[in-house]
Amino acid sequence: MAPEDVAKSKSLRVALIASGRTVCEYSMFLQRLLVGLADESVPVALVCPAIQNAPSSFTATAEVISHPVLNLPLMGPLNMRLLMESLGRFKPTVLHCVCESQASLTAQLARRLDIPYILTVNSLQKRRSSLAVLPSHCVRIITPAKSVADNLGGLFPDYAGLIEQINIGTFAAEGGGCFSRPSRLATLVMAHSSGEVDELENMFSVVRHLIIDGYEFLMVAMVGGEERPLWKLLSALDLLPVVTIVPRLMPWHLVATAGDIFIRPRPSNAFDPLLLEAMGIGTAVAACRGGVDDLILENRTAVVFNPDDELNIMRTLQRLLDRREFACQLARSARQYVRENYTVSGMIAGIFNVYGKIQA
Repeated sequence: MAPEDVAKSKSLRVALIASGRTVCEYSMFLQRLLVGLADESVPVALVCPAIQNAPSSFTATAEVISHPVLNLPLMGPLNMRLLMESLGRFKPTVLHCVCESQASLTAQLARRLDIPYILTVNSLQKRRSSLAVLPSHCVRIITPAKSVADNLGGLFPDYAGLIEQINIGTFAAEGGGCFSRPSRLATLVMAHSSGEVDELENMFSVVRHLIIDGYEFLMVAMVGGEERPLWKLLSALDLLPVVTIVPRLMPWHLVATAGDIFIRPRPSNAFDPLLLEAMGIGTAVAACRGGVDDLILENRTAVVFNPDDELNIMRTLQRLLDRREFACQLARSARQYVRENYTVSGMIAGIFNVYGKIQA
């Protein structure tokens, strides 16, 4: 770094504000950001709910401040006082809210501490009132996707000058990935934020028809929410020997690496870090368009299907299962796209540049 950049990094003290869901879903992003800031000798505090079995990269690179300390009714004022005391000892120079669900809390902290803050928005917003922004202290709004940036620009035209797209970074694998072990049974990994039966029934019905037609594979379904109705559906479809359901908030990166084909069964209104990691690993992706779908480029990074058309879903999956060389080529193309556009170094440089401008 140049001498002036060194001086800025030494005076910079960052407090990251995150929800429990973000710590789990965006754990790889947070780990890489924390390591990147540690490499620049920037002190960091991570404000989030208590983390069980926290990754060593969290505890080794940041001061973890639990909030709320007491997750009980009427404990709000006490939890805020304890948080203010902890931040007072840490003395941050900037707050970085890494998810919009904590935007209101971050705005309160910025006002009380009288310091600037950055807001990261990962999801499409439906109306202005759904996002708390404090204009006097919010100095930048970061998004991981153009679709989210365009959505915010339309809802908040007065803040258009604050919006900046910084892609979330990942490490693209050099080898392995889709069908790299020909002797192994094909593995499909499906991820969805909800466990609602009506949103996944079409996909499981297609899986049943594929099995009846003689296809041999295993499927791991990572879902959020209640699992029991899905287990009942799998039992009714006689898919229990083929499909395993696991919580979406488990160490999902390990599950994704085991797959040959990654399926996004429904559109998502939030940037999907699992989809990014799957492409970086070298998995062939089958997905549907809609929501935050910047990563889905038809026949370049993914094959695309209509989630409400079982026949279309079936033909799309058959295309990957029958034409393995095509699936591997698609996976390589997606991995190269990620390598060129979603680097960890680019993400760290972009975020650090924003911090530096604030310090200046």
